[in-house]
Amino acid sequence: MAKKQLLYLILNNIRSAYNVGSIFRAADGAGVAKIYICGFTPTPDNPKIAKTALGAEKVIPWEYHKQVGRLIKKLKSDGIRIVALELHASSKNILTYKPRFPMALIVGNEIAGVPQSVLALADDTIEIPMHGKKESLNVSVATGIALYQLLY
Repeated sequence: MAKKQLLYLILNNIRSAYNVGSIFRAADGAGVAKIYICGFTPTPDNPKIAKTALGAEKVIPWEYHKQVGRLIKKLKSDGIRIVALELHASSKNILTYKPRFPMALIVGNEIAGVPQSVLALADDTIEIPMHGKKESLNVSVATGIALYQLLY
C-alpha cells in the first residue's frame, strides 16, 4: 500500500446522483480525505446516491459549495494544489504525471466536462489516455481510475 497522501475531490455540476454515489464509493476505497460538492451536483441527502455509494456517503466527509471558483481560491490559499481531470489541449498524461500533495482533483459535468473558467484556475490539467473510438469515459469510472493512479 502506498504512503497516505492528502487528496480531496471536487465534484462540479455532476448531473447523475448515481454517478455521485459511485464516486463516493471509489473515493472511500482510495482514501480521499474529503469531497467538495459544487453547483447542481446532488448531495448525499438524495436517496439515489445511497444505491451506488453503499454507505460510503456516510463515512467520507463532504461539504457543499455553490460557487466552485470561490472554493478553488480558498483551497489554493490553504496550500492545496488544484488538478483538473479533463481532455484538453494542455492536459498531461496521468500515467506520467508526478502528483504533488496536498491536492484537490476536480471532475466535471458528464456532458460539458470541466469548464474553461475552472480550468484557468487549476494548477494542472491531466487526462486518461483513450484508445477507443469514444472521446471520454463515464465520470465515475474516470474518477476511480484517476484516484488510484494518483495515489498508488
